[in-house]
Amino acid sequence: MTLFEPPAEKSTKSRAMAFTIGALALFVVVLLYFAFRYYPERRAAEHFFDALVAGDTDTAYRLWKPGPSYAMKDFMADWGPQGYYGPVKSYKILKVNAPPKANAISVRVATSPFSPLPDAGDEEKSRKTRVVSVWVLTKDKSLSFPPE
Repeated sequence: MTLFEPPAEKSTKSRAMAFTIGALALFVVVLLYFAFRYYPERRAAEHFFDALVAGDTDTAYRLWKPGPSYAMKDFMADWGPQGYYGPVKSYKILKVNAPPKANAISVRVATSPFSPLPDAGDEEKSRKTRVVSVWVLTKDKSLSFPPE
């Protein structure tokens, strides 16, 4: 290289490609975060409702992880075959979100005494579908009803 020769130019293609790949990777990470941020709580709710659909109220009661004031008879009055929300033959998780300043995740679920879950066009069966909110505590994945 002499004094009159210009320095070799650096290619801007490699720099643009690096920024594009970095932005794409950041986008994928953010997308995966929002897609799976409530996954453990959603799975806990699914296990609970799967046990109810199978008719296994003992497992469902164990998954609920109740306190001493919520006995099995209270649980059956809510979730049993003749309970307020029962019988649960099918369900669909509608929404999972984190209420502000809460240590739990709210899971809204449509439950039905019919299998499969009736669609909105079937008015007779759709009338018996109930929408219930349950809270899943983040620390131990226990379930409860949301506070009033």
